Amino acid sequence: MVNEYLDKYFPELARHLSLKEEIVREGKLQTLEKGTTLVREGEFVKYIPLVVSGSVKVCKENSEGGEYLLYYINAGESCIMSAISCTKQQKSSIKAISEETTEILLIPAGSATKFGQKYSIWNEYFFGLFKLKYHELLDIINILTFSRKDVRLLQYLEQRSERKSDNTIYDTHQNIANDLGSSREVTSRLLKKLEKEGKLHLGHGKITLTKTK
Repeated sequence: MVNEYLDKYFPELARHLSLKEEIVREGKLQTLEKGTTLVREGEFVKYIPLVVSGSVKVCKENSEGGEYLLYYINAGESCIMSAISCTKQQKSSIKAISEETTEILLIPAGSATKFGQKYSIWNEYFFGLFKLKYHELLDIINILTFSRKDVRLLQYLEQRSERKSDNTIYDTHQNIANDLGSSREVTSRLLKKLEKEGKLHLGHGKITLTKTK
């Protein structure tokens, strides 16, 4: 099973056979239910997750106890912030939560450090991932900083829709508000405004976009 997942979702790592063998031997496959906290802010990172299905939301807690979105980890990706914390043996500065039922391959922190020392392809993979997530983070910053609240909300929903190739987003108004650093009341009001404008349709626990980029 792990061999097939590596071939499908992490082909650049799987092509290096000795690395692949070590990942299979030392990694642990685990299924997370929606809403499971994988990494907590302020704790040392014990594992590096390789996501093989589903998705994980990476967020940062603010001074008021709320959270705001940084980026998502999708199938074929890992958590760059966890990898950095692991390499530097520092406590995590982020929180990671499964957005849906998610299957991950857990690589022990000690194994991940060893892979980085032995295999250049391991480091190259994470360098490439860092570049990808850096650009995603810039997009989030642009949405949060430079857009009107209604435009910001619609752009956020469109990004989530594009990431899943699905016009329907299954989530609560509270979770969306948390991602955008807003309140549930403001978010609900803006969603109703966008619905009146014909840009989306609100349902129970879901939002369907009627117009995408």
